[in-house]
Amino acid sequence: MPRIVAQLKLLAEVARRYKGSLPRDCPACGYHGAFHAEGMPPRFDVKCPRCHSLERHRLFVLTDRSLGLIRENAELLHVAPEAIVAQYLRDKCKRYVTLDLSMEEADVKAPLENTMLPEASFDHVVCSHVLEHVDDRRALKELYRILKPGGTAFLMVPIVEGWDSTYENPQLTSPFQREIHFGQNDHVRWYGRDFRQRVLDAGFELSEITTDSSNFIRYALQKGEKIFVARKPGSDNSTCASQLS
Repeated sequence: MPRIVAQLKLLAEVARRYKGSLPRDCPACGYHGAFHAEGMPPRFDVKCPRCHSLERHRLFVLTDRSLGLIRENAELLHVAPEAIVAQYLRDKCKRYVTLDLSMEEADVKAPLENTMLPEASFDHVVCSHVLEHVDDRRALKELYRILKPGGTAFLMVPIVEGWDSTYENPQLTSPFQREIHFGQNDHVRWYGRDFRQRVLDAGFELSEITTDSSNFIRYALQKGEKIFVARKPGSDNSTCASQLS
């Protein structure tokens, strides 16, 4: 009986917190109010109820507004485009192209490992939470190929900074196994700190932008989440490592 009571109390607490504990701000759509929970197990206070942005979407918008990641009149490829970020980027770019293997409305329907796009054709690539789904070494080389000299790829991945090495196991093929081991049934790895070396091995120069403590509560950001800025050497158009402020 005590165990059942404890479980019921836990369920009641989850239900109470599902629709948020305090007001937050969404830089993507301007909403101010409580954020909802998302995911399983649930992450509380992370989803904007108006535009459905999550932590990584708000981080990207905030960082671009603060640091100017996207160049004026840029040609940009957005991989597996999330609606709220797609809307934001489309208004900023001279040429905006989407790529996804299965999304019906994508401009290019191709795997990230072999896009068939022309070499050196984009100033930027936005690739958020995609590399953990694919053959990332091939995908990173493909991103390098399609970027112009001096171009930048903005990369976000699930990463465990306490691990030296990325955790992956090609023998784990079932959705259930992958959910247990990698946190989602279509993921094939959890990155460790060696993610940086994978990016460097593809030929990129690498810098990082990290959320700081002054913003994570107001905008419901993931503490310490990073945007990895992978730059193809060439022209003098670089983005330096920075703290979001």
